[in-house]
Amino acid sequence: MRSFKRIAHWTLLGLALLFGSYRLFASGLELDEVLLLSEAPPGVVFEIVSGDNDYLRWAIPAVQQHIQQLRERFPELPVAVVTHGREQFALTRDKQTQYAKVHRGIQSLVKDNDVSVHVCGTYAERHNVDENEFPDYINVSAAGPAQINDYRQLGYLLIKLKRP
Repeated sequence: MRSFKRIAHWTLLGLALLFGSYRLFASGLELDEVLLLSEAPPGVVFEIVSGDNDYLRWAIPAVQQHIQQLRERFPELPVAVVTHGREQFALTRDKQTQYAKVHRGIQSLVKDNDVSVHVCGTYAERHNVDENEFPDYINVSAAGPAQINDYRQLGYLLIKLKRP
């Protein structure tokens, strides 16, 4: 049974790459897999979720580097970022000084790279953080996973950001 699953996985991957059927990738891709595509996908959405308050100190520079690589390969590629764990609270207005480099990185993504950045309104609400506590350059989505799903419905490929 295990070999059947392995064969099925590689067959689906091959067909998706051959026919551009990006929606076959339910669990997300690695950056290198996207860079190997022969044509640009409709877009890429990065998912960031962690229980670490400081995670964005690492994640935002990593996303910036990934976007640079993607845009070198596919210059007009639409990109979005959705963060929906504890790390999203580094993006509130009252954390702008403590996380100044993170906020500058997000502002650069939005302004200089035309990237939409979203946080999860549901998770914020559960932690008594109002959507008005986020600066204007942050989009507060009703729910982070639903926002990712919306992008996936548009054909965007999912890259789940993981710390090495």
